Parts: sequence; C-alpha cells; structure tokens
Amino acid sequence: MQKLTINESRLLVFGGPYGNLAATRQLRERARFLGLAPSQVICSGDLVAYCGDPVETLELVRDWGIPVVMGNCEESLANDEADCGCGFAPNSHCSLLAVTWYRYAAARINLDHRRWMAALPRAIDVEFAGRSLRFVHGSLDSINQFVFPSTPREEKQAQLERAGVDILVGGHSGIPFGQRIGDRWWLNAGVIGMPANDGGQHVWYMLLEARDDALEVSWHRLEYDYEASYRSTLAAGMAEYAQALRDGLWPSMDILPQAERRQRGQALEPAMLTMPGSCARRALESAV
Repeated sequence: MQKLTINESRLLVFGGPYGNLAATRQLRERARFLGLAPSQVICSGDLVAYCGDPVETLELVRDWGIPVVMGNCEESLANDEADCGCGFAPNSHCSLLAVTWYRYAAARINLDHRRWMAALPRAIDVEFAGRSLRFVHGSLDSINQFVFPSTPREEKQAQLERAGVDILVGGHSGIPFGQRIGDRWWLNAGVIGMPANDGGQHVWYMLLEARDDALEVSWHRLEYDYEASYRSTLAAGMAEYAQALRDGLWPSMDILPQAERRQRGQALEPAMLTMPGSCARRALESAV
C-alpha cells in the first residue's frame, strides 16, 4: 500500500482511461489549466482496456507521474493472464467482448510496461484536508468487485468500518457517484475512457476541494475529441466499443443491477456535495 499526504487544497481523481488517448490527453490539459501538480491527481486504475491506444495511453500516464492504483486490467496484463479479470460472468456478452480488446492490448504491451504495472499499489492511503481517504480499484475486498450507487449501504458501511477511513474512493464500475454512509463516505469519480452509459459523448472526473473546515466534492464532464478515439478503436477491431464512444451507451449491461439498467441513456448532471468539517460534526454530535 502507498501512503501519501497532500497539503494542497485541491485533488483531482479519475478512473479508467481504458486506452482512450484523446480523453487522457484532455484531462491532463485540464489538470494543467487548474494548476494541479501531478501529486494532486490520482487515478483509480484500468489504464488499458476498451479503446484503441493502450500503449500510448499507458505511457502518457507514466510520463505524467501521478499516483495510480492497480486495476484488475493492470493485474492481468502484468501477470500475462488469459483474460482481463474484470469480474464478468463467463460467456456473458461483456466477457466475450472483452476478449477482443484484451488480446489487442496484450500483444502490444511490452515487458517494461508489465513490470511497471506489477509494481503499482493495490491501495493508496491519503491524508487530505484533515480527512483519511483510501483509494482502491474495485472495493476494499476485491480488485474487481463492482460497487454501484444501488449496492446495499450495509455492504459499503462494513467496508468503510474495516478500512477505518473517512472516505473510500473506488473505481471499476464506470458510474460516478457519492454516498454518505453514517459519518463516512463512498465516492466514485467515474471513468474517462468510456461514457457513463448516459447517452453523451463526454466522460467524468471528480474534484475534492478544501473549503475552510469543510470538503467539497464535485463531478465534472470532460469534453474531448471522441471522434479521434472512435477512429482508433474502430481501426483496432473493437467496433462495439467504438460505437459506445459515439452514442454514449454501453454495448452490454450484463454487470449492471436493475436500478442502473433503468437509468441507461438518462443524462447525468454535474453534481456537488459538501462534507461538513470537524467543527460541524462536533456540533451535530453535541446536539444529538
């Protein structure tokens, strides 16, 4: 596990570049525009997946020098596994589709890339704005567990309590959300490699900003040259993933619970939540 202390007032978080070079380039430019150093940016893993520029995307992130959590895709590629280890049900549409991109990426990733991925931490503990955060890929329990907004609160609460942190930040599921669980929080930035199944060509990232004693968390759309990613992904032989970049809809919903399936194609709006500071929490506890 990697441990970091971030003394600046802002932190940018994103997940799943997925080999989408145009989106990753655009996010790096956004971070520069915001004046964020590499130490103020964290990726929750899965640098390489569904899109057509796996090597270029991986090398851009390495050159950027930001902290990266190991995703299941990094784990599988580093160990030269037979599949991506995404947690898809055997013979499901998701599983069958993943074979194409995984073979494409595995044939292009070299030994140096694999060694770098193998050395990534499975979790990153961060002290930021007076709070403790743990960044994981899937969940505290599993690198490839899908945690969605509809995942039972009791399950999230149990993991938060075992982690012993104020905030757990996961990735993997591709859906941005934030949820308060008692006095703790579960956050997911979404991903920048694919739309959030919301019918738009944009992707999502998350900002955490210290505001006096409080912490603001906000989710933002990232507009980028999706046509460039469409063309490279189509040329790589992943037509269904390429189409998803254009229409904003996932080629399969095998992994989604019913609640998230019903939201397919529904536009997500930029959102913000505020975590009260220690003074507000003490006042609340006294009132109770």
